[in-house]
Amino acid sequence: MNTDEELDRVIPVIEAIAHEFPDALISVDTYKARVAEAAFQAGARMLNDVWALRADPELASVAAAFRVPVILMHNRSNPASVEVRQQLGNAYIGSTYENLMEDVKRELLHSVDLAVKAGVEETRIILDPGVGFGKTREHNLVLINHLDQVRSLGYPVLLGPSRKSFIGFTLDLPPDQRVEGTAATVAVGITRGADMIRVHDVREMARVAKMTDAIVR
Repeated sequence: MNTDEELDRVIPVIEAIAHEFPDALISVDTYKARVAEAAFQAGARMLNDVWALRADPELASVAAAFRVPVILMHNRSNPASVEVRQQLGNAYIGSTYENLMEDVKRELLHSVDLAVKAGVEETRIILDPGVGFGKTREHNLVLINHLDQVRSLGYPVLLGPSRKSFIGFTLDLPPDQRVEGTAATVAVGITRGADMIRVHDVREMARVAKMTDAIVR
């Protein structure tokens, strides 16, 4: 999607939500500086970048100027390494890591450095390990189980496992039957240090998060 098309799709939605729900914390998911700037002007108050400030060299400066929280997501996606299977979705089959957790941490810290050098305050940085992005089913399972290593870097951690294909491949289920699998990943993720979760089934997962918090926090 080019920048103009993204602007046409995203900005009217942000403006409408900001008008109807002025207290809503709106996050814009983009890796383009122009889109982010227009989104912040329209009412967005958080940036989610799936390329962790590595795709557009101007994006970090825009985030710093508007003093918004920035979610930096680890990503080694490569369309050439994706296998598409009907019902279950995409599976990454060619991603290789020397050491999964060490590689993820090192690459996230590189993006943290980009953010800080551009003027983003460290207190506004959030890390996302990038479940499902450039990782095999096994990588994703290990990543969630060892999420505490990402949390040990000293920044809040956001986890987004909801309905993803690694759950489908583990349970052999399509996206609309992955509520229980998502719940398991959310509960384990919170026990391993996740501070925020990004989900589709909000009511159910809010209950899972509340119960898990009651046990471990």
